[in-house]
Amino acid sequence: MTITVAEPPPHDTPVVLARGFLTGGVVGASPAALAVGGSTENTPLFVMGWVLPVVYGLLFFLAGVPRRAREAAVVPRTALAMIETLHAVGGESSDVPVRFDLTVAPDDAPAYRVAITQDINLVELPDYRPRRVLVVQYPPDRPWRVRIVKRPAPEWAERAAGARLDSAPGPATLREPSAGCAFGSVVLLGLLLGAAGVILPFHADLFDGDATARQSASDRPSVSATSSTTSSTTVVSSASGTVALGPDQSFLDKGELRRAVDSLTKGKDARPALTVVVQERLLSVVFAPTGTQAARFDARSLPYERFPALVEEARTTLGVDSPRTWQLTADDLTGALTIRVAVTGTGGTALLEADGQGKVVRRTPAG
Repeated sequence: MTITVAEPPPHDTPVVLARGFLTGGVVGASPAALAVGGSTENTPLFVMGWVLPVVYGLLFFLAGVPRRAREAAVVPRTALAMIETLHAVGGESSDVPVRFDLTVAPDDAPAYRVAITQDINLVELPDYRPRRVLVVQYPPDRPWRVRIVKRPAPEWAERAAGARLDSAPGPATLREPSAGCAFGSVVLLGLLLGAAGVILPFHADLFDGDATARQSASDRPSVSATSSTTSSTTVVSSASGTVALGPDQSFLDKGELRRAVDSLTKGKDARPALTVVVQERLLSVVFAPTGTQAARFDARSLPYERFPALVEEARTTLGVDSPRTWQLTADDLTGALTIRVAVTGTGGTALLEADGQGKVVRRTPAG
């Protein structure tokens, strides 16, 4: 007998591709609007950089309500599972995200292996050990979405207490079907067009502003400079700075992000920043204009060493299926320095918030 799994929704349908294109467009347009709006002192454009992802996230959430209602109406299946391996993957609160490798043994199908991440309370963590038999549940049409039942029904708790399971072979690991190449291509196309759609209309203003800065050095002490290497490109204008990494590089690499920030703030008399936006290979810093009363902070004071762990936690613990893009934003608009990590995948968008020390204060799962 084999596991009966309903055919997953195809990833290359027009609706899915359109959603991927829009997501890429928002991811590309938002930091571009922040950078261009700050450079040209265009307040509406700068505000749009903040509002656009919020509005899109809200619309994305509302559009997914019917689907989530249908999924919630499906009665999950219950089965026994055995812990093969486990390890904590981070966390700063009493609930620690733990990565489990499980053997799941349904009553009416062969056993299979699956890897999941689930939050476990620190007090209960010693109870989870290799070879322990647990009770799990999963949707019938998505058996890879296994969740551990912490307080199962008495009959299932009794079965788990006396059960002995054999390990399923590793090659039988069940995973969610990955998106096709077309989906990744339209996301990238949307990202590029979104950024270009913001930058090109203000192309003249950007270059005129740089020319004015060069001609009036006494009036505008900030300088404009562009430097390129084989690994990265740095552009610094009078009001913003960007660093773009080359292929096979990431700002999550150890020390890469702090070096990039230092290159933008070096020799700028520690100009305060309005916002810092980080993506996989793109860093944007918008500096506070001289004399402005807007909320500001020292870009060098951010806990950059915590950023990779925050992104990893957002990608793996908030229910985002096949995470495609992430964006980290730091600002002081609410009166306290706040770090937000938004992760988008085929299952929706999730948000993680941390304070100025990188300690997680709020998690908003996908969907």
